[in-house]
Amino acid sequence: MSLVSQIILEADDELRYLTICELENIQDYLKTGLNRIEIISKIKSKERDIIRTASKQLFQIHPDYIAPGGNASGNKERSLCLRDYGWYLRLITYGILAGDKEPIERIGLVGVKEMYNSLGVPIIGMIDSIDCLKKATLSYFSSEESSIIEPYFDYIIRSMSI
Repeated sequence: MSLVSQIILEADDELRYLTICELENIQDYLKTGLNRIEIISKIKSKERDIIRTASKQLFQIHPDYIAPGGNASGNKERSLCLRDYGWYLRLITYGILAGDKEPIERIGLVGVKEMYNSLGVPIIGMIDSIDCLKKATLSYFSSEESSIIEPYFDYIIRSMSI
């Protein structure tokens, strides 16, 4: 749900008009709309580079993952890991576009820890991988753009850490 939809539904549930503060929040969100779309386009166009950089960083932190017997030791396992990287980047773009973390929660975080645990994937590795994705992604953006992107990565990291 977008920030605009969320604000409208909340006001409607309370049977009231939007407050000045809510209208200003919507106005601020709409002002950043073009910037959000440009950010998403850049993430999409840099996806391969971001994933390559992030995976290299992760395997420097956890070389045991690519060592024989590690979770990403074979080509199949490594490609599954990289596929998840792309999936998380897409989730981030959904949040950026909506201006809200709800799409990330609804689409991507329900049951994620249980899934990784059942597959024998260390949660700390997934947390580190999202942090590596964050660093690799933010390297392509200004500090202003990064301030739009960063909360969505941090939300995923926090959610996996709980």
